[in-house]
Amino acid sequence: MKAADFAYEKPVDLASALDLLNDEDRDIQLLAGGQSLMPMMNFRLAQPELLIDLNGVDELNFIEEEGEVITIGAMARYSQLQASPIISQHVPLFTLALPHIAHAAVRNRGTIGGSVALADPAAEMPALLIALGATITVISKSAEREISARDFFIGIYETALGNGELVKSVTVPKAKKDNVYGFYELTRRHGDYAMAGVAIAAGSIDPVSDLKIVLFSVSDKPRRLKDAEAVLDGKDLDNADAHASVKRALTKFEFQGDLNADAKTKQHLAGVVIKRTLEGMV
Repeated sequence: MKAADFAYEKPVDLASALDLLNDEDRDIQLLAGGQSLMPMMNFRLAQPELLIDLNGVDELNFIEEEGEVITIGAMARYSQLQASPIISQHVPLFTLALPHIAHAAVRNRGTIGGSVALADPAAEMPALLIALGATITVISKSAEREISARDFFIGIYETALGNGELVKSVTVPKAKKDNVYGFYELTRRHGDYAMAGVAIAAGSIDPVSDLKIVLFSVSDKPRRLKDAEAVLDGKDLDNADAHASVKRALTKFEFQGDLNADAKTKQHLAGVVIKRTLEGMV
């Protein structure tokens, strides 16, 4: 199929993009990498009246080290993140997860801001940002604000973005010496969307401190497994009760099925990915 007719604009700076976006009378979509949006338009699942192409807005494409944090522009592509020495040194969870995001051709075009704004519950990046305690900066013509990643993702393809706002950047804390990270996902084939996945971050591992276990592709949005985090905090992961505690926590989690598996199967797969990830972190 082909996309429905639409108007097209390609601004060369952020101010111009925000001017165009500040139009409440038209259905507007922002084009970043286009790896999700263009297929949706071709299937007419999305039919914007105006498409604003952000690929000419160079000020949204950067990776910067700023004190104890790394700030990444919304138009930074996955391939740039993979190649960045700043990311490899200071954001090891990204390094673990990026090779699992789709395929090289997609990573060459896909952007961090596009994934954040789309809020696909099966995508890896939203879960990574929640595990890292990231902050998402959004901007409109009149204001700029920061939103914690844990509050940004509301539901399936639903975020805290307001009218006239776009994602400007993402800020993640630098990894500290004792921090430990884990990532694992189950897919039918490498590069497919995950049937179930998990991103884990811990302040330390022996004993466990500041643990965040974030499941994705098992519910309407990435969600922390807070009951398991609370039980495991302060303990050694080699403790015989650790995995039993995770299983008990999974029975309280809000699983949702999809085309790949029903909710009960998702619960089982979630237990598998968590077990494998925790074992790899010890």
